[in-house]
Amino acid sequence: MTDNDVITQDNTQMHTGRTMSIINTVEEMQAQFTRMQALSRSQPMNDWYERETQLDNLELLLSDNQEQISKSISEDFGYRSQSETQFAELFPSFTGISHAKKHGKKWMKPQRMPISALYRPAHNEIQPQPLGLVGIMVPWNYPLFLAIGPMIDAIAAGNRIMIKMSEAAPKFAETFAKLVAHYFSPDMVSVVLGEVEIAEEFSKLPFDHLLYTGSTAVGKKIMAAAAPNLTPVTLELGGKSPVIVLEGANLEAAVNRVMMGKTLNAGQTCIAPDYVLIQRKHHDEFIRLAREWMDKHYPDIENNPDYSRIINGSQFKRVQGYIDSLQGQGVYPLTDISSNTETRLMPPVVVVEPTSGSDVMKNEIFAPVLPLMHYETLNDAISFVNARPRPLALYVFGDNNSDIDRVRSNTVSGGLCINEVILHVVQHDLPFGGVGHSGTGAYHGKAGFERLSHMKPVFVQTKLNGMNFLLPPYGGFFKKAMGMFLK
Repeated sequence: MTDNDVITQDNTQMHTGRTMSIINTVEEMQAQFTRMQALSRSQPMNDWYERETQLDNLELLLSDNQEQISKSISEDFGYRSQSETQFAELFPSFTGISHAKKHGKKWMKPQRMPISALYRPAHNEIQPQPLGLVGIMVPWNYPLFLAIGPMIDAIAAGNRIMIKMSEAAPKFAETFAKLVAHYFSPDMVSVVLGEVEIAEEFSKLPFDHLLYTGSTAVGKKIMAAAAPNLTPVTLELGGKSPVIVLEGANLEAAVNRVMMGKTLNAGQTCIAPDYVLIQRKHHDEFIRLAREWMDKHYPDIENNPDYSRIINGSQFKRVQGYIDSLQGQGVYPLTDISSNTETRLMPPVVVVEPTSGSDVMKNEIFAPVLPLMHYETLNDAISFVNARPRPLALYVFGDNNSDIDRVRSNTVSGGLCINEVILHVVQHDLPFGGVGHSGTGAYHGKAGFERLSHMKPVFVQTKLNGMNFLLPPYGGFFKKAMGMFLK
């Protein structure tokens, strides 16, 4: 199937006989919401065959259009490595679909639950049911995976879906909307395009669940917009995900993984390592190893096809301002190439011991700028992390199991990786989510299925049971029974 077979050049997809226009006004969005909400009430999607068919369609959408998807994302970034799109967006999307197809039929079956002997022979069940209509708000940094991931869970749970794409990645948003219109009935999945004003109105719709991925500041606004309708929300936010390098850690191994996480997508990853806590005596070696790592993995960074650009001029200007404000305060470029405003190329830099009031320590960096902070004792490092909002991820490197356990037990973060970064997000048997300022709720795999289902408790009584002996008037048997139960 060629790209021209998939989508036409206007805003209407005709290939399958569907004529659903891409939604790009508030009025169209509200009308489509009303239609889909009514369908979710009159025609709940409970059959596994139907859900599996929708997952198959999602898989076809990806497999048929990989090159077009990668190209449109790259256009939005000014340049985005095709290999990174394959590794960080397409690959986890395919594996997520496979995981849901393998386990979803089992997840949706009623589950027998324990029951006290006092109530037998009755039994307890949990019946998963579709919530109805789920809203998904997609960010610009991983616009494919952060659309597909929630879609997988929503489809597996039997829901209909409305998706608001990011206005900061308009090329991909339009491509994705047209692809969805080709592979899905608008009764099942609809895509909304448009600027911030439409996003604000989207968040006010009375969805059965609203999932937003993005900044903490906007997450607060999303929660406030959802509150009047009592819309339950899953907020996947960000924050400053720290790295703790323990005494005795293999520094070369730690630098290898930290630099991978910090350069992937040019650092524009919500779970990228945000800053490193390291003992002062190791910071020179860390910088030396980081420079060697860049020379090895991103030679000729200006022309390197594997290194991505900053998404737009405003984001580039923001981060460049962070760096400029620290000049003369321990800024160490990791390449001999300077940032380029025109192409939005931003090579990695390390900044040593920036003040707690500096922008790089107050804000999520979302770029290849890596602060190194010094600590004397492990308790100091743990206290440093705990004095700040709870992060979306925390990374610890070392071989001392006792010290690793101290970090595990005495810090709270959305997720934790030991001797690794980022890869917890693609473990479909682990929930992914934040805590506190880094988010609320978790999804992926079974956790996502349950998050986007109503896990309805069911008590099943039998014909023969003892409950009739506990009815009023409360006589001697009742009093004896209560006396025994309440001892």
